[in-house]
Amino acid sequence: MARYRVSMDIGGTFTDVVTYDDDSGVFAATKASTTPGNLSEGVLTGLGSVVEQPSDIDFLVHGTTQGLNAFLERRGVPVLLLATAGVEDSYHIARGPRTRLYDLHYRKPTPLVPRRDVLGIGGRIAADGSELQPLDEQAVRDAARTARERGHGAIAVGFLFSYKNPSHELRAREILLEELGEDFTVSASHEAAKEWREYERTSSAVVESYTGPIVRRYLIDLEHRLADRGMSVPLHVMQSSGGILTAESARQRPLQTLLSGPVGGAIACAELSRQTGRHNLIGIDMGGTSFDVSLIVDGEPDVSAEAQLEGLPMLMSVVNIHTVGAGGGSVAWAEAGGLRVGPRSAGARPGPACYGRGGTEPTVTDANLVLGRVDPNGFAGGQLTLDTGLATTAVADLAEQFALEPVAMAEGICDVANSKMAQAIRTITVSRGIEPRDSALVAFGGAGPMHAVFLARELGITETIVPRFPGAFSAWGMLQTRIRQDYSEPYFFLDQDLDGADMAAVLARMEQSGLTALSHEGVHSDRRSATHAVDIRYAAQEYTLTVPLLDASEAATPGFVKTVAQRFAQLHESRYGHANLGAPIEFVTLRTTAFGDLGQPAAQKWPPAMSQEFPHEIREVIFEGQPHDAIVVRRDDLLVGHTFDGPAVVVEDTATTVVPPENSVSVDDIGSLIIRGKDQK
Repeated sequence: MARYRVSMDIGGTFTDVVTYDDDSGVFAATKASTTPGNLSEGVLTGLGSVVEQPSDIDFLVHGTTQGLNAFLERRGVPVLLLATAGVEDSYHIARGPRTRLYDLHYRKPTPLVPRRDVLGIGGRIAADGSELQPLDEQAVRDAARTARERGHGAIAVGFLFSYKNPSHELRAREILLEELGEDFTVSASHEAAKEWREYERTSSAVVESYTGPIVRRYLIDLEHRLADRGMSVPLHVMQSSGGILTAESARQRPLQTLLSGPVGGAIACAELSRQTGRHNLIGIDMGGTSFDVSLIVDGEPDVSAEAQLEGLPMLMSVVNIHTVGAGGGSVAWAEAGGLRVGPRSAGARPGPACYGRGGTEPTVTDANLVLGRVDPNGFAGGQLTLDTGLATTAVADLAEQFALEPVAMAEGICDVANSKMAQAIRTITVSRGIEPRDSALVAFGGAGPMHAVFLARELGITETIVPRFPGAFSAWGMLQTRIRQDYSEPYFFLDQDLDGADMAAVLARMEQSGLTALSHEGVHSDRRSATHAVDIRYAAQEYTLTVPLLDASEAATPGFVKTVAQRFAQLHESRYGHANLGAPIEFVTLRTTAFGDLGQPAAQKWPPAMSQEFPHEIREVIFEGQPHDAIVVRRDDLLVGHTFDGPAVVVEDTATTVVPPENSVSVDDIGSLIIRGKDQK
């Protein structure tokens, strides 16, 4: 009988794998080097290191960065965009920089589709969904020939008001597939994002077309290779929304997987919030390439209906994550007399200088090694032995440019990286009216626990939590989530014109569609559920807030408009610091989310300590330019109830936790390290 639940998180440097043994109730984690040229190789290597036979796997989920990397590195397929004739320039006109009106350095983001690859197609749908002009089917066939002649790998179709009436987009896709073959990628904007705002909807379709073929090829290849090795259960993929779906569904809607890699950490933080009773958390995920910040507010991940990548918008449910280029592999260099760290990364190949793979530039990992904060033996679960000499040479070469000693330079590199990461935390908290010191900081990723306490001190945060398997925490989170399907329906009504019964009926239809879709994902009927919300704004305003509803039928209850207006006012007050209860409001979009519960592993309790003694050694570690005798302890030797004071270094297979002086550490009942300043016990 299959017995393992397995999750995999593919990072820029390492692929993290977490397994849960249904028989023993025990989690295990490991790492494998990411193989950028063929990510499937790193996935299969990591999988093979923890599970002997893929046939032993009962459930498999993974987060992929294929689409995101293709987008960021601009190596997606050439896209042909079909737009309604007369408004072909909408995609390139885009939208003005509302938040940067007075920024003299603002540069409009470069579109993924050049203007020469935008074709106007005759036919027009009116704003109410009626047909004003039939679709020019010959123009669509001509566009298919153009795509073939120019070598386009995908076509995006973005016609006016297709969210009200998609018939023209659907017929255009039929023609294109007739001409180009059933396997050709055609993304219709009403399916990529069934919402108003033509530019954002078209942009969503373009991004899906640009990255979709790469994601599909990767998933097909991985599914075939897993099947060849005997795995019989479906492969699941993490979505940007924090839910999962089968790889088959992901191939149909690849846009939903664009940010699937980073969101596992946010879902893991939400589960940690549930297990510990801490309602507000700030999650920091520092890997080899990037630093990701996410929020848990009142026990739930912060999710929005729109995302932007490099200035290009996408309408989709997405966990809000702020990312900066600061990771263990971030390169440090001198520029204009100052020190810069990141966003450029040494990656997996050649990697930091200490990897001994040919890298010569100093990185954050090299700096920590010079300071004695990293154990050179057994790095990344024993896969690497770090070369302290190479790290010292790389840091010393940079130090000469600043007339500093290598140790001072190493601390400078860490300080600059910490400052950059602290600012990233402020961006997602302070700039939105959230006080960081009201939350606990959850540190994960291979390098997150190494820097977390320094960040907490700078931000005034009193408590830092390092969970079990911090280097594979995002992968652990993928085992805690559910199947998720998101639906939206434009619904424009002023409060005084709202027909609550009609709104309830529309929501009921959306719920039924979602529950039916879950059956195709293999979810049993008694494990399906749905939630509802509505986007609301003050009349004559442009932007909305998403207000949750109790259920689909609530809209038909007496006093609904007054009740939902109060909820909207409370959200507006919380977000913007003011509200105008009683002012006219407008309903804009209905939202339904269908969930399928596939079960999740039980929380693993950590064994209690029989005494305060634990195996450890003493090693010299540098803090603030001075050597300190620090406790060095294996994470597995720390049990529930153990406490000790810093300075200390906690070593484990997937990460290293650094505890500066004047901090204390305790172990809670699920094995998390709780770190506080000595005056904050």
